[in-house]
Amino acid sequence: MGPGSFPCGQTRREFVWEMGNGFAGVALASLLGASGFGRSRALGESTNGSSNPLASRPGQFKAKAKSCIFLMMNGAPSQVDTFDYKPELEKYAGKQLPEDKNFINSGGRKVGFLTPAWRPFRPGGESGLLISDYFPNVRKHADKLCVLNSCHTDSHAHGSALVAMNTGMTQIGRPSLGSWTVYGLGTENENLPGYVVMLDKRGGPISGQPNWSSGFMPASYSGTLFRPVGNPILNLERPQMVTPEIQREQLDLLSALNENHLNARKNGADLAARITNYELAYRMQSAAPEAVDLSEESESTLNMYGVGQEPTNEYGRNCLVARRLVERGVRFIQLYSGGGHLEETWDAHESIEKNHGQHGAEVDQPIAALLTDLEQRGLLDETLVVWGGEFGRMPFSEGPGAPGRNHNPYGFSMWMAGGGIRGGQTFGSTDELGFAAVENKVHLHDLHATILHQMGLDHELLSYFHQGRDETLTDVGGRVIKEIIA
Repeated sequence: MGPGSFPCGQTRREFVWEMGNGFAGVALASLLGASGFGRSRALGESTNGSSNPLASRPGQFKAKAKSCIFLMMNGAPSQVDTFDYKPELEKYAGKQLPEDKNFINSGGRKVGFLTPAWRPFRPGGESGLLISDYFPNVRKHADKLCVLNSCHTDSHAHGSALVAMNTGMTQIGRPSLGSWTVYGLGTENENLPGYVVMLDKRGGPISGQPNWSSGFMPASYSGTLFRPVGNPILNLERPQMVTPEIQREQLDLLSALNENHLNARKNGADLAARITNYELAYRMQSAAPEAVDLSEESESTLNMYGVGQEPTNEYGRNCLVARRLVERGVRFIQLYSGGGHLEETWDAHESIEKNHGQHGAEVDQPIAALLTDLEQRGLLDETLVVWGGEFGRMPFSEGPGAPGRNHNPYGFSMWMAGGGIRGGQTFGSTDELGFAAVENKVHLHDLHATILHQMGLDHELLSYFHQGRDETLTDVGGRVIKEIIA
């Protein structure tokens, strides 16, 4: 018997803890329990008796979508140059923004003159949805798209705005949208992560890992980074001197020790998540490389995505992998376009034409191919595709005669397709200059609420008890945009 232990095998801390939960604690526990304090099981947690936090479970109501693919245009595309046509900008070209437009111009950057779209807009599909020439291939799918032209957010800085778009708050440390989705629904493939993130080879978003973190939830719900080339996950292969049989014996022993510890202590969510992660990593050694192996794809499919061609090769591979992951039951996939900083992302301070011309050419064909491929395979109806950045850009140039635009959190465009969303429409609008959302405003909480709704989750009921409070993705705000649902 070691120091600090009692004859019953308990440590002093465990003995005192159980004393506190004795006679005097019964009444207190009853009172607190009745008020909901200390609730250990949140509304999204599994109720099927499984200790696996990633076990598949039904939503809170019938879902339209089983999976979500979020196409994140890191750096913030310009709405007035892509999906929000503003002919008034041509009429007032060269004039200053009216004085009644009060705004904060981030970074103290220069304010220039109102500037029309750098490329023409043309109608697409039977709906005649106006989409610019930066996205000629996506325009062919106009009848699938619901363009939200009245989005607005809470920050004009890339780092905090990206965190907000992914987690609902500008503060770091909260679970991401993908984490909430997997927490509520689990995953349909036990050999792959429920939540996968693929970054641009030029780097990740400026605020990094908090964008796909599980925050105060167990690590099982965090996003798993996949590389599009080679082994999708670093350090996934076992050492050469360790055989599969030896590795299996090691994991079995580790699991038995962890299970013994877990059985003696209730509410060990973190330990349960750790056990699950060990087993998932073991199974992924064969499943993950197969999921990203494009050698079995036809030549016509590879060509459709632009794989092996420039400038579409990288994003084309990522989009094709995303389709393969959806087929294999992965719940939430996020693809980043643009990495690093400034012109390596969609952050077009220098030149809209140069920046959006480059990045649009990289992603337009792959995104169009993804929509085509999902539809041909009967997957689009059950896959929600979301496109957008962390905010938009100003309708005026960045300084007199400058061809770039500054950040704009007051009004910008995103679009959704598939997953029960009615296509061929726009929802909401900015003012006549494309500066601020004025009609049917869509806050990022509304966007998140709608995405969860399409996945069969109620954003107000999907909660996680943390530090004495039932936390939700949308906190005290957000509404489902029912007008866009088919």
